[in-house]
Amino acid sequence: MTVRVKICGITIVEDARAAIEAGADMIGLNFYAKTPRFVDVDRAREIREAIGARAVVVGVFVNAARAYIDERLRAVSLDMIQFSGDEDDAALAGWPVPSIVARRLKAVEGSGVRPHRGDYVLYDSFDAKLFGGTGNRISLDQLRAVDLSRAFIAGGLNPDNVGEVATLEPYAVDCASGVESSPGVKDHYKIRSFVNNAKRSR
Repeated sequence: MTVRVKICGITIVEDARAAIEAGADMIGLNFYAKTPRFVDVDRAREIREAIGARAVVVGVFVNAARAYIDERLRAVSLDMIQFSGDEDDAALAGWPVPSIVARRLKAVEGSGVRPHRGDYVLYDSFDAKLFGGTGNRISLDQLRAVDLSRAFIAGGLNPDNVGEVATLEPYAVDCASGVESSPGVKDHYKIRSFVNNAKRSR
């Protein structure tokens, strides 16, 4: 099984189609208003309809109220929920679809990466102000002794370095800014290169 690829921060139908045609397995829709990759419910529905059953659609949330998440889960028919903030156990529990819980790793954590919560974990780089999408890489040495069978690896990935990350055999690799021409706008050539290099690595 080759590594799965999630292209995150999709904001328009054309970019979703390009990602799927390139072979992406998952599309991430960001419902966090303080990001240039934010999509409202109407736009998210358009993208969901264009995707159909050709890829898994992941809704990305940051410290959102439960009602806010539930409304989008139902309206957009999300397949998975990604929690990218500082959510507690109560916020993570009781959802009818699988969850991904982001862990933003500091360089000082070394090999002491704690067990994760949720059905899947997403390892990303730490930033004091941003919840993902930083474009900063995490040290792969932090993850070499970690079970990655249910892990997404993000953090500064792009077509040039994703192959190295994929050799660690995570469940998936995740990219937003690394395949963009500007924040929220994807470069279709970069998407194709990213997917090809990720899946070619094994």
